[in-house]
Amino acid sequence: MAGPTAEIAVFGGTGFYRFLDGLTEVAVQTPYGSPSARVAVGEVDGRRVAFLARHGVHHELPAHRVNYRANLWALRSLGVSRVLAPCSVGSLRPALKPGEFVLCDQLVDRTRGRVDTFFDGPVPTHISFADPYCNELRTVTAQAAVAEGIVAHPQGTVVVIAGPRFSTRAESRWFAAAGWDVVNMTQYPEAALARELGMCYSGIALVTDYDAGLDGVEGIHAEAVTMEAVFRVLADNVERVQRLLVRTIPAIPVDRACACGQVLDLGSLPS
Repeated sequence: MAGPTAEIAVFGGTGFYRFLDGLTEVAVQTPYGSPSARVAVGEVDGRRVAFLARHGVHHELPAHRVNYRANLWALRSLGVSRVLAPCSVGSLRPALKPGEFVLCDQLVDRTRGRVDTFFDGPVPTHISFADPYCNELRTVTAQAAVAEGIVAHPQGTVVVIAGPRFSTRAESRWFAAAGWDVVNMTQYPEAALARELGMCYSGIALVTDYDAGLDGVEGIHAEAVTMEAVFRVLADNVERVQRLLVRTIPAIPVDRACACGQVLDLGSLPS
């Protein structure tokens, strides 16, 4: 008998989906090991949705230890073709305020040492990644935010750092001077791996703080970022993330009009 399936997936902590009824938890094994947690599958307004805690059920996995390949593979094995990826970010711009959202359209990878591809040879394989985020999903999410009265900036560039430490003030000023908007630890390689599997991917970034380099800019007092402060803002905004997801998911077109799935012949990947 076939197990649960889903068409849409959401990354995030258990607080994002425990409000739903009728969830089924699935233990998925992949050629790349175990995902961060069991996958919870349920429905949102008639759409089948899989939820996966990116950092583990108890947030026990720091960003550099997340098994990104297993996570994406597990979702694809359940039938997922669209991924909504809430995440926390630090703001590099005075106009991007804590508590607001940024719907990313570009990213810059400043991580190191992460396993970031399914294509390990022997045939060289290169995907197009000029536009790392799905414009169709981003548009739908932006419209949902307007309907919910939630401030969501419709585009932005996220620079992804290795972590687990936060940036120095000098690094933060460097990122801002380069023209980047927010800083995060998980969007890469998550977005790239989704593209390799032909999945649409949308980064929904919640601004939790002003990054340290903004201290003194336009009168902003940017405290040194702490994990406790980030978690506090995340906890205060769980309900708003839920509202945004519940409004977005039913509005996602059943048939994809984007090119995210038109990447490669996936026959060279493990089955």
